[in-house]
Order: sequence, then C-alpha cells, then structure tokens
Amino acid sequence: MRFYPLEKLINLHDGYTGQFKIDHRQILLMQRDNRCYALEARCPHRAHPLDTASISGELIQCPLHQYRFSLRDGSLIQATEEPCRALRTYELVYEGNEVGVMLEEDG
Repeated sequence: MRFYPLEKLINLHDGYTGQFKIDHRQILLMQRDNRCYALEARCPHRAHPLDTASISGELIQCPLHQYRFSLRDGSLIQATEEPCRALRTYELVYEGNEVGVMLEEDG
C-alpha cells in the first residue's frame, strides 16, 4: 500500500470538490458539512462524471439518471433503472498537512 496525497488541508472548505487521477483511478475529494469524502469520480451505472452531482446530507445523486448513493460507504440507495454496483469509496488518510488515500500500487 502507498500513500497518495490529494490535497493540502489548508485548501479544504465546505463546498470543495477536487478531482485527481492516480494510475487508472479517477478520485473525487469532496468536503460537505465539515466532513471529507473520497469516492470514484464516475457513476457506476453509466460512468457519468459525479463532479457536478447533487449532495444532500450523506447522499450523492448522479446528475444523469438520479441514482443515489451513500457517501459513507458507497452503497446504492436508489436506482431509477437497472441496479448497479456500489460506488467505490476510499478511506481518507491524514499525513502532515495533507489528506490522501492509501492504494495498492499498480504494477
């Protein structure tokens, strides 16, 4: 496992959304209601980008087909068409003045 820094803590604020590419992964880092989340950047239903998704409480809603997922664990809460897999989420790691994720190295 390797630590991949995503953002400096000083840059985080409510409403923050940043997208990062690590190897083949696209990861969104978001802060809402003083809480940070890291999740895959595309909806698992039809791979629509989630950087403009609406967030209500701890739910994220895809802007394309309104699929809703839990920000905590990525579980599918509501499907408007066929069910899909859960949204990948990543545990955040705080190291020094940065927040990032621990990932298996590709190779």
